[in-house]
Amino acid sequence: MGHEYNHIKLTTENALWTLTINRPSALNALNGDVLDEMGQFLRQISEMEFEHCRGLIITGEGPKAFVAGADIKELNALDEAAAQVFAKKGQTVFQELNLLKVPVIAAVNGFALGGGCELALACDFIYASKNAKFGLPEVSLGLIPGFGGTVRMARAVGIRKARELVYTGEMISADEAYRLGLVSRVFETAEDMVTEAKKKMELIFSRGPLAVSCAKRTINRVYDMDIDSALKHEADNFSKLFQSDDVREGTQAFIESRKPVFKGN
Repeated sequence: MGHEYNHIKLTTENALWTLTINRPSALNALNGDVLDEMGQFLRQISEMEFEHCRGLIITGEGPKAFVAGADIKELNALDEAAAQVFAKKGQTVFQELNLLKVPVIAAVNGFALGGGCELALACDFIYASKNAKFGLPEVSLGLIPGFGGTVRMARAVGIRKARELVYTGEMISADEAYRLGLVSRVFETAEDMVTEAKKKMELIFSRGPLAVSCAKRTINRVYDMDIDSALKHEADNFSKLFQSDDVREGTQAFIESRKPVFKGN
């Protein structure tokens, strides 16, 4: 990869990457070094061809936490100017994740609180084990979420429920997160969760990679548009795909009743 990482672990198999936040003694809390390493990695895989990167799973090391939040000791040492820099660093990395051209699944086991919940929200969708807990407890520290939580939670569960979660800082269970639409699926064990996340990626990988990337980009872009502008944007992106070989291959394969062989071009 060209970088040595101290706080994240990386594995890859058949163009599927797994990034594990690796600070189990600190419940995988996010600090500046973790964010720097994540940013470096995301910039590297964003430049990869589809043959080398088709998707990403993000999880946390150990049975207790996905990411239990930002590093409180680091927060305690910040002044206003440094806090602005720290918030922008987290927001930038999570937005790079949100805009990554390949799909990203958060596989959440244990606590996903504060920055951990915000990290999961920046992924395309979330799988959770039964013991997962979600929350934005920053108000209990006299703070508000600073890595996109006030922005993405409202979009995920609606503004009224987001207000309740942010104002109270309460944790919710995996089942409650599923009921709210924050989580896509809940599994009995972390092992089942990761296995099913990989299976879901296998299904996505059988589709046209340019189409999946375009679909992600389009959904992200049109979400807050007025409907007429959104429909125009969708039509524009739909038509641009007809410049690709994948469209010809996909439609011809359907006509010939065979599986398509997509090459991402």
